[in-house]
Amino acid sequence: MGRHSDGAEDLLGDWRADRVGSARRGENPMVLAKMRSGWAVIGDTQFLPGYCVLLSDVDGTGHLTDLPRSARLDFLLDMSLLGEAILAAGNGLDPSLGRLNYEILGNTDRHYLHAHVFPRYGWEPAELLAGPVWAYPSDRWTSPRDAYSDEHEPLRDAIAAELNRIMDQAYGPL
Repeated sequence: MGRHSDGAEDLLGDWRADRVGSARRGENPMVLAKMRSGWAVIGDTQFLPGYCVLLSDVDGTGHLTDLPRSARLDFLLDMSLLGEAILAAGNGLDPSLGRLNYEILGNTDRHYLHAHVFPRYGWEPAELLAGPVWAYPSDRWTSPRDAYSDEHEPLRDAIAAELNRIMDQAYGPL
């Protein structure tokens, strides 16, 4: 069955209540890789296949400006490396992947700094492709049909492999 078994009930474990802590403990099933500034994770929803999040590993940071400037640079570099991996892996599986959206919002999960990296595809409806992903209907974020599942494993594995390759090039092994 893959990393995540067969249903949403398996994904609703305690790890979601503390995404960073569960990543540190090796209990967050969505982790792709440990990066210098935090944890790269595959998104809970995959209506845009390859959607990922970078979770800061610095406690007490709700905003980018909470980090010292050198740590901000690490976080922003890691965000760009994650995007580079998504683009490289995604283009191999869906050539309509045309661009990436990078977003640091902090509106919902303000207790930890995180960055969203959204792949954008040519097959998206034109009225949605021209705007932010937050214009998608709210059910796309919570619907079981769009939840991460075993069908996303090949893309996940490709992103993780690219990310490790890119991190080795960018700053050597951790």
